[in-house]
Amino acid sequence: MGKQRINNIFKSGDNDILSIYVTTGYPELESMPVLVEELAELGVGFIEVGMPYSDPLADGQTIQYSSSIALKNGIDLDKYFAQVHQVRSKVDIPLIFMGYFNQVLRLGVENFLQKCLNSGIDGLILPDLPPEIYKENYKAIFDKYDLSLSFLITPTTSDKRIKLFDELSSGFIYVISGSATTGKTNNFTNSQLEYFKRINRLKLNNPKVIGFGVSNREKYLIANKYSDGAIIGSAYIKALKNSKDYIKTTRQFVDKILKS
Repeated sequence: MGKQRINNIFKSGDNDILSIYVTTGYPELESMPVLVEELAELGVGFIEVGMPYSDPLADGQTIQYSSSIALKNGIDLDKYFAQVHQVRSKVDIPLIFMGYFNQVLRLGVENFLQKCLNSGIDGLILPDLPPEIYKENYKAIFDKYDLSLSFLITPTTSDKRIKLFDELSSGFIYVISGSATTGKTNNFTNSQLEYFKRINRLKLNNPKVIGFGVSNREKYLIANKYSDGAIIGSAYIKALKNSKDYIKTTRQFVDKILKS
């Protein structure tokens, strides 16, 4: 279904969409399908299915740690796509590849996108793919495979460039809440709230999802006040780190976010 699955989520009328980031291969090599299935049952709107990378640009210490464990566990792209295919038969929520463009280039862009399509990936987030290069060289290929690409914006991104991202994005705009990497837990500042308001004044065509630093129910609710959804990554990975029961931990974590 590709883009359609993502579009359906944002057309559902639910203004409090929760997305969770899962590191494939962490805490154990085969954990991801089990965790995604559980998250889907708990009411999570869509999943960022992270593919570990040895030299990440945007990941904070927590996700870098989980990626290093996953790589030691033996995760690779073949296993990644096999696990996505495995869980796709059990869940119907959007699954988003979160990784880096070097991983795509390694397999060849068209070959990579075909694997995404075959396994059940609906869209991609590639923080290191510049929009100009995407537009000139790759957009037609993404469209051919009906896969969305969501661009990331930050508080320092100009209005002009945000509009370019909006023009090229086909899933949602990933609104990075601050100018740091993932995993920061301080409360949203007044300047961050003003930034969210500025994005809303631009009246973008794509839905907006706020991520980076969303770590609890309070920040989740604030993020949804200014956007169409919120993404939680590092806080969930931290919860799994010391867990002896991943399913129980996942249930408790999501309940704390979604239930008052």
